[in-house]
Amino acid sequence: MTRFALITSLLLTAMTATAQKPAPLTAEERRVIIGKGTEAPFSGRYYDFDEEGTYRCRQCGAALYRSEDKFDAGCGWPSFDDELPGAIRRQRDADGRRTEILCARCGAHLGHVFAGEGFTPKNLRHCVNSISLTFEPKSAEQHEQTAIFAGGCFWGVEYMFSRVPGVRSIEAGYTGGHTENPTYEEVCSHTTGHAEAVRIRFDPAQVSYETLARLFFEIHDTTQADGQGPDIGDQYRSELFYTTPEQREVGERLIGELRAKGYDVVTRITPASHFWPAEAYHQNYYERKGQQPYCHSRVRRF
Repeated sequence: MTRFALITSLLLTAMTATAQKPAPLTAEERRVIIGKGTEAPFSGRYYDFDEEGTYRCRQCGAALYRSEDKFDAGCGWPSFDDELPGAIRRQRDADGRRTEILCARCGAHLGHVFAGEGFTPKNLRHCVNSISLTFEPKSAEQHEQTAIFAGGCFWGVEYMFSRVPGVRSIEAGYTGGHTENPTYEEVCSHTTGHAEAVRIRFDPAQVSYETLARLFFEIHDTTQADGQGPDIGDQYRSELFYTTPEQREVGERLIGELRAKGYDVVTRITPASHFWPAEAYHQNYYERKGQQPYCHSRVRRF
């Protein structure tokens, strides 16, 4: 089956995400996050909590909310009037009245969203169970760095990097083009200029950017232009998007090493631009499906 056929199947079946866990869930966490339960009001650790930082999904670690968007609604649960772009998925609740909010990456139940209550100028309240969240202080975020790579189908690239110690989060998406908020279908039409890519947030104290870049050059064919294996098109190109001059230097040096060994490398090195997260059904694809990448494997080249 071709990759495009797989995508069509995904769209028709509307899968429910079950993501890779940072740590096993407790029985109470499973009751809320998997069973769509609700913790008792005023009982959660993040209700009366005002430290600066980022709130992440307890199940998969994806960043969901910023502390500056948190407010006290007096309801007994953490409240936010905004979300990080692409972080939250909405669906009609089983009660037929409320709107449920879930982690866009893994489908974890977070709580519900309400509009028109007038608590803040944004007029939205994400009412979230504390137990569905973890918190990363701003001091920890300051040590986090970002790497962006495009090397063919982002399912496989995401899978390969997700196993690297020190990688805090990884997200499939689109970048390098000119269309705002592109869809998968638009990217496949070859009119957006975007590449399928992954955005990696990592702890440089545990893994260096050069280690990640070396892995990038070893998990895909850097000599194939506008495609990887059976996936053909400019969205599957090989491209390193640097966020600092140091990352650019690393990329150029590693390409030089490969060319000195006889590899006709076609990988582009480009300044990072806006990264658009891909649709939820693309995130953590192989982990959810229990499958292995069909066109990505590591070949030692350094």
